[in-house]
Formats: sequence, C-alpha cells, structure tokens
Amino acid sequence: MTDQVKNNRGVVARIAKSLSSIEPNELKATGLSFLFVAILMIAYYLLRPVRDAMASDWTDAEVSWLWTLNFFISAAIVAVYGFAVSRIQFRKLIPSVYAFFASTFVVFFLASQVLEDGILVDKIFYVWVSVFALFHLSTFWSFMADTFNKDQSKRLFSIISAGASIGAVIGPLMSGVLATRIGTDSMMLISATLLIIPIPIILYLARLKQTELGNEEHGIAIEKLKIGGNFLSGFKDFVTSPYLLGIGIFIIAYTGIGTFVYFEQKNLLEVYDLDTRAAIYGYRDAVVNTITYLLAFFLTGRLVSKLGMPVALAIVPVCLIFGMLILSFSPVLMAAVAMHVALRAGNYGLTRPAREMLFTVVDRESRFKAKPVIDIVAYRGGDVAMGWLFTGLSTGLGLGLAAIAAVGALLAAIWGFVAYLLGRSFETRDRVDDGQQHA
Repeated sequence: MTDQVKNNRGVVARIAKSLSSIEPNELKATGLSFLFVAILMIAYYLLRPVRDAMASDWTDAEVSWLWTLNFFISAAIVAVYGFAVSRIQFRKLIPSVYAFFASTFVVFFLASQVLEDGILVDKIFYVWVSVFALFHLSTFWSFMADTFNKDQSKRLFSIISAGASIGAVIGPLMSGVLATRIGTDSMMLISATLLIIPIPIILYLARLKQTELGNEEHGIAIEKLKIGGNFLSGFKDFVTSPYLLGIGIFIIAYTGIGTFVYFEQKNLLEVYDLDTRAAIYGYRDAVVNTITYLLAFFLTGRLVSKLGMPVALAIVPVCLIFGMLILSFSPVLMAAVAMHVALRAGNYGLTRPAREMLFTVVDRESRFKAKPVIDIVAYRGGDVAMGWLFTGLSTGLGLGLAAIAAVGALLAAIWGFVAYLLGRSFETRDRVDDGQQHA
C-alpha cells in the first residue's frame, strides 16, 4: 500500500469522525453495512410496486384477507427460521436467508411466464413479498447486533440505518424506469440478483468483526458452531422475558400510532383529487428522507451517548403525544401530514436505530430467534389489531377524527412510557454486562 493511499484513507477517516462518530477502525465495517442495507432496500422496493400493482385488481375484502393470512404465514415462517437457526452453522445462516429469498423470486418469475391464469400465483406473491418486507431487515439487524458491540452500536447504528433510506429512494426510482421498459415480471429477477450481492459482504463483515472491530468475543458462540436450542424458543422467550415483551409492546404501540396517523391523513385527503394527493405525498416523503439523513448522520449517535437510551427512545413518542393532541383540537391536513413526517423521520432516523441497540444486550439465541418474532409476528399482529381498533372507533362507535386523535394521544403516552422503561432496562443490562467483563 502506497503512502498516498494511506494518507487518503487517513483523510477519509478524519472527515468521517468529524462529521459523525465513526472511529478509523470502524470505517470499513460501517461503510459495508451501509451498502448492505441499501442493497436490501433497493431489492425490496423493486418488488413492492409489483406487489402493489397486483392489489388494484382485487377487492378490499380480498386484500384484507390476504393481510390476515400474512400474519399467520409470518408466524409459521418465523418458526421455520427458528428451526434453521438451531440447525445451521452460524456462518452459513445469514447468507442462506438471502439466497433462499432470491431463489423464491426466481421461481415466481418462472411461474409468471409459464402459467396463463396467474391470479393464485399473484396472491401468493403478494403475501410472500409482505413477509419478505419485514424479514430481510430483521435478519440484517440481528446480524448487525452480533457484529458491533454495545458502544459501537450506540454510535453507528443510526448511520448504518441511513443506508436503508438511500435504498428506499433509489429503489422506487429504478422501479419507475424499469417497469415500463422491461416489465414488472423481469424486475423479480433483478431483485433476486441484488439479494445475492450482500453474501460476500456478510462473509467479509464476519472477518472484520474479529479483526478491525475487535469483537471476536462479542457473542459467546463460535462462528462455526450452530446456535442450537429449541426452534420455538424465540416465541417462548418473547412471552416470558419482560425485556423482550417490552420491545414487542413498544413495536405494537408504534404500529398503532402509524395506523392512526395513516387513516387520519387518508380521510383528510378525500376532498382532494388524485394528482393533488400524489403531490402532497411526494413533498411529504421528500421532507421525511431529508430529516432522516440529518438525524442519522449528525444527531442520533451523539444523542444516545450523551442523553442515554431512555431519552433517545422516548423523544419521538413524547413529541407525538403533543402532535396528536394538536390534531384532536385542529383536525386539519397540515397537522396530519406533520404527524406523519415526525413519526416516519423520527422512526427511521432515531427510534429504529435505538431500538436495534436493545438487542445488543441479549444472548445470541434471543438475537436470532426472538427478534424475528418481535419484528415480524408482533409487528403484523399490531397492524391487524390496530387497524381493527381504528375501524371500531370510527365505524363502530362513530367517533370523529378529533376524538380518535385524542385516543391516539393516549396510545402515544403508553408508547413513551414503555420506551422509557425499556431504555432504563437496557442501561441496567449494559452496566451489568460491563461489570461482568471487568470482574
């Protein structure tokens, strides 16, 4: 390596540290993790328009049944994944997940070309992409929690999560161009190809974990060993561990607020024409992405380190309490859009990275078995439960937007309370771990 190359790398490392909180020995692993999740999100957002385009041909009742079916299939897939975690060597586990999903999308492409009446295939594909939508990120963050230690996660997870936002921008742009040029079916093959690219990145990150990151003892099991245990232990740990159950309640509360904001916004937009709605959504998403980047790169890592996990987890819920109260007194579109921006940008830029840090203080078996139960089963269960709750309040009880927003404020308060308790529990576990390491 020439002196010039070393000097250039040194300059890059110093710039990265001054702009964020990346140490020189963490730059390579952080960059690869950023690229990893960006590729995953591009692959997903290539498939998402294909899935959503299919739904336009079905009735609301058909889509509702598909979402209900999705919940049960998600639970079954998580159980199968728990079996794989128990039986497959850890170094092969994560690459196998993405190779498996890539192969399924190749199968869907072939089926779309062979079968003349593909309605059943389309509905299966719709549900399968919905499972993939949560599973690919849950697996990624399990791997991240196993790669970086607690201190590194506090500083780096927000930066890595910004890669997901990059992918969420590039993916839809690619789909918009490719859909009319090569067709939606061919986009399945592109997405499958993209899912293969992270496999060498995974293997290299596993090596960096032991070398540059110095985390060869982070996680008790050796990479070549199987994690072992019962394949249903993830479900058992979730319902018996107050800490993991708290994370599940945290996520369900988040999905509840998201459902309330979504329906409030949708109902307030009914008076506008389709083009105006699209423009509002476009400006809204641009603001969300901009704020997400600013939070992720310049604030979140420092906020967690300086103010602590309880504050970092509770900031967004507390803001939403006041936002929902404002919406209850003034149920206007601008307030609903502002609520959406605060929720999404706050989640992607602050809450989600902080939430993923919670899994750095649990054992490896919980990290890879209980986490998918929480991220997928609890999340989808929250979608179903909160969707019916909103419907019951609006259609069943006949409550207006203002009254429903007041209920949403109560839900946000519960979310904030659980967030604060989780942050306290995390810091207690963190101190206990540090004490054991220094004993």
